[in-house]
Amino acid sequence: MNRLADATSPYLQQHADNPVDWWPWGPEAFEEAKRRNVPVLLSVGYSACHWCHVMAHESFEDDATAAYMNEHFVSVKVDREERPDVDAVYMEAVQAATGHGGWPMTVFLTADGEPFYFGTYFPPEARHGSPSFRQVLEGVAAAWKDRRDEVAEVAGRIVADLAGRSLVHAGDGVPGESEVAQALLGLTREYDEQHGGFGGAPKFPPSMAVEFLLRHYARTGSEGALQMAADTCTAMARGGIYDQLGGGFARYSVDREWVVPHFEKMLYDNALLCRVYAHLWRATGSDEARRIALETADFMVRELRTAEGGFASALDADSEDADGRHVEGAYYVWTPAQLREVLGEDDAAFAAAYYGVTEDGTFEEGASVLRLPGDAGPVDADRVADVRARLLAAREQRPRPGRDDKVVAAWNGLAIAALAETGAYFDRPDLVERATEAADLLVRVHLGEVARLTRTSKDGRAGGNTGVLEDYGDVAEGFLALAAVTGEGAWLEFAGFLLDIVLEQFTGEGGQLYDTAHDAERLIRRPQDPTDSATPSGWTAAAGALLSYAAYTGSEPHRTAAEGALGVVKALGPRVPRFVGWGLAVAEALLDGPREVAVAGPVGGELHRTALLGRAPGAVVAAGEGPGAGAEFPLLVDRPLVGGEPTAYVCRHFVCSAPTTDAGELAATLAGRAGG
Repeated sequence: MNRLADATSPYLQQHADNPVDWWPWGPEAFEEAKRRNVPVLLSVGYSACHWCHVMAHESFEDDATAAYMNEHFVSVKVDREERPDVDAVYMEAVQAATGHGGWPMTVFLTADGEPFYFGTYFPPEARHGSPSFRQVLEGVAAAWKDRRDEVAEVAGRIVADLAGRSLVHAGDGVPGESEVAQALLGLTREYDEQHGGFGGAPKFPPSMAVEFLLRHYARTGSEGALQMAADTCTAMARGGIYDQLGGGFARYSVDREWVVPHFEKMLYDNALLCRVYAHLWRATGSDEARRIALETADFMVRELRTAEGGFASALDADSEDADGRHVEGAYYVWTPAQLREVLGEDDAAFAAAYYGVTEDGTFEEGASVLRLPGDAGPVDADRVADVRARLLAAREQRPRPGRDDKVVAAWNGLAIAALAETGAYFDRPDLVERATEAADLLVRVHLGEVARLTRTSKDGRAGGNTGVLEDYGDVAEGFLALAAVTGEGAWLEFAGFLLDIVLEQFTGEGGQLYDTAHDAERLIRRPQDPTDSATPSGWTAAAGALLSYAAYTGSEPHRTAAEGALGVVKALGPRVPRFVGWGLAVAEALLDGPREVAVAGPVGGELHRTALLGRAPGAVVAAGEGPGAGAEFPLLVDRPLVGGEPTAYVCRHFVCSAPTTDAGELAATLAGRAGG
């Protein structure tokens, strides 16, 4: 047992029984390296990472390899999901040095944290031009012993190169119609007209770009933007990336047709996509979008909800197959013989045609990933439901994939927003309750008594790592969505508290934002990345929440900060629209106002529901009645009932429409295109 046994990260706990004498990240490890005069071996991964597990089994569980590591290095294990700042800084160095990156990430450092040799996965034997892990260890140890001056020179050069990279500046002004039009054109060029989505294989779900397209359609009426969004969502929903039995999305597709996924299921993907499909339904009324939104919400609650009311990070890609081997996708794939065993001949033949299961298979060893290829002709919906239920029940008997139970603040913020809105749209108060319980956990455990956000918790116990910018931005976003749906002003107040910390601790000159707080641990470089990848960047998440909060409260400092942060979208949107999708979605809200909707009337009433279903990009909604409503939401101050009836007020840029008591009139106002 090494020093990882008491870690709050399940990924670190997976390595607690390794013969490697692992240290968690912290000053003690670097002091030990200095005392022993050895380099630090930094290994970064995460619980649902397939190749992290492979390297662990091949090398970190091997006694001889571990003995060599223990003799020549201080080995430090980091969960990238707990310490995204550490991951970001050293990944930037890896990518700068090698031209690529990924996990597991393997970096050798001096005792001052300066990197001098990099890699990702190293095999146990040399192959495909890659040295074996043992060769790497021996080479680094020899260089440290015999060529220390050279090592110091390389490390110094790398750190100087990182430090010399210009900090991101917010740019000049906010994105306008021109930049948004150029971004849309760029997405159109990269759009896969045959299969949906953007680019080639591997293909990731473009949730944030789709949010931008839906908002752009809502604001401008662009049918092309809506078509790209809708067709992409249909392709994913019918593909193998979507779990056709249990709901929920896998991390990405290894092919451009969405057939074979990388089977890990992440909370953040499912939260973002749940919200996307709910918004697609709001725009189109699509039955399929409604089904996928609800099934994805139900998947998150059923499979990822923790005993404390939060949401776990991920389900592994790997699980045991029928032969007891730990392999990727075993829980999810089917052969024709397995279908026959569960369903009998006739229903198995029907299911094979409906779900695209073939004798050759679409995955490995003759197995197929279930999907909806669409060539089965008209089908009996009752028969489909019966077959699906029987297959799901049979799958439940298989060994389940492992679950990473740590609760990440940012990703729970995304889940809160998705569940609150999905529950409100589809009259599912249970989903709103689950969102509220997760929000309560974040306040109770992640904020606690320290008045600063903690990045992670597990089993109701806060971890030791402070929140980064994405935690503050995404949790504030979740709280604001919950305030809109529930009419409880406390969530607006909590969001304001978090966003005040963003202004105080994460904001630099000219509107730029940093991923870590001013008083956070100092690394070799302060991380700062405005691009959206698997999730909204901290930068764009904060920009969106700041803009919404300003619309709710009229706060000029928050509006100014949002506009300053959006300057980077003006610079990046036309050039790399796929990688600033959430930033572009926030820009659409800015271009539309965003509109402020105050409903003087009952929460959950017809006017409130109509307001929530309004498609105006980024519109904020406040609802409540009685003399105390204005204390909960500034938008409700001096908003009287008209003729004693519930009344809605819609304002934009300090100009208000005539108040209305008619839901149809409100819907028309919110559907109308905003002027310049």
